[in-house]
Amino acid sequence: MLRKVLFNPLNETNKDQDHNHNEDKPEQNASADLQHILDQFKRSADLIHHRYPREGLDVIYFSHMINEDKLQRDLLPPLLAAPAADIILNEQSQFQQVQNAKDCVTGILSGNAAIFYNNVAYLADVTLPASRSVEESESESIINGPHEAFNENALTNLSLIRKRVRSSHLKVIHLSVGEISKTDCYVLYMEDIANEDYLSELIRRIKNVEIDAIHDTNMLLQCIDDNPYSMFPQYMTTERPDTIASKLVSGKIVCLVDGSPSLLSAPSSFFEFFASADDYYQRWAIGTATLFLRFMALVITVTFTALYVSITSFHYEMIPENLILTLTTSRSRVPFPPIIEALLMETTIELLREAGARLPTKIGQTIGIVGGIVIGQAAVQAGLTSNVLIISVASSAIASFVIPSYIMSAAFRLFRFGLICLAGLWGNLGLVIGIAYMVIHLSGLTSLGSSYLTPVAPFQPYDWRDVFFRFPFRLLNRRPTQNRAQNKTRQKMKR
Repeated sequence: MLRKVLFNPLNETNKDQDHNHNEDKPEQNASADLQHILDQFKRSADLIHHRYPREGLDVIYFSHMINEDKLQRDLLPPLLAAPAADIILNEQSQFQQVQNAKDCVTGILSGNAAIFYNNVAYLADVTLPASRSVEESESESIINGPHEAFNENALTNLSLIRKRVRSSHLKVIHLSVGEISKTDCYVLYMEDIANEDYLSELIRRIKNVEIDAIHDTNMLLQCIDDNPYSMFPQYMTTERPDTIASKLVSGKIVCLVDGSPSLLSAPSSFFEFFASADDYYQRWAIGTATLFLRFMALVITVTFTALYVSITSFHYEMIPENLILTLTTSRSRVPFPPIIEALLMETTIELLREAGARLPTKIGQTIGIVGGIVIGQAAVQAGLTSNVLIISVASSAIASFVIPSYIMSAAFRLFRFGLICLAGLWGNLGLVIGIAYMVIHLSGLTSLGSSYLTPVAPFQPYDWRDVFFRFPFRLLNRRPTQNRAQNKTRQKMKR
């Protein structure tokens, strides 16, 4: 005999509507009896309650969160065909008894079915994982190497990591973040390789996060930053399993959040944001040249436009004689001072960049290319800007795309506006002051208490071979100093 009950919020009494909101949060010590659990889910029209009076069973679950076929085919028939006690109390049973209401409510909200027998609650895992398949990363595309990327399912992401790091030394710690969302969070590390001081500090920070909901790794890392007011990212994030595997093997600590395709690794250094997986899938000489190109792009994107403003405002003597006539002719029709001219064009470029990112892919590419060409050419013909500035702004924009990390690239694009203002006020002196401030600020940043500018400060020249250069693999036989366990003698790992 089956009785099915759907909760209808229209049938609630006025007394229920005035119910104290605090009762929606079950007490830790409250018993997991049927009526108490039903009270917790008042006004939940999507909750399904099956009642079997003859067998003495009650089943509660959210139909959209479970595998309905598994429930009806594998779970319920044995319970209804035989004495429920023989199946539920069996040592090999898939039913897990819960002692308090909080665990029972959390289990139901996690996609389990709650079985009540003799007013005792049991949870059965019939979760229906809802996630997209493993696809290629759009934000970290490479030419050579694996093309798999993480998705939003934490268990799928764990399997992708386990497939690449087949070692019993890979440990996983489960945490929960968010007072309301209770998002699953997993901390991964290699035992006897990762520094346990950094591990303890990361776990402590995650446990101390006080926020209603966490939906993405990038939200979590902002809650555990050493310097939350800095514009520069202090944790490396990636969507690539091969990158995370290499971080783990080198001694990094990794954190993944359920519902996010991005994973963070810690501690991180400033120079990690300029490395790409491509560097290790091609010849070492090509990888080294590409690294130099990225650091050159950093200098270009930060200083080119600011240097134009500085020279045209205060330091005409720095312009070669062959170029000064061209520049003077180009600027003769421009009614604005160089600082206004530069800020106007940089803002236009950022508007085009943001528009291209928000529009569908095909339309966004068209807007970015056509808009940049049309607006730039029209601005020059209208006398609103000079040809040299267009070249400078375009070079800075292109150079910013060379930096592999989008978050780091965005930080430097924002910092560039400050340098332009300083260069417009004080010329080269302002430019030097701005760069000096950036270096001092970066020197003061830390990641899990580790120096952000390692291996430059502290000075570790041995680690430069995998930071400023990409040495052959036979010479990369030692883990970075920043990641090595300093707090105890490492045991020799069994291969």
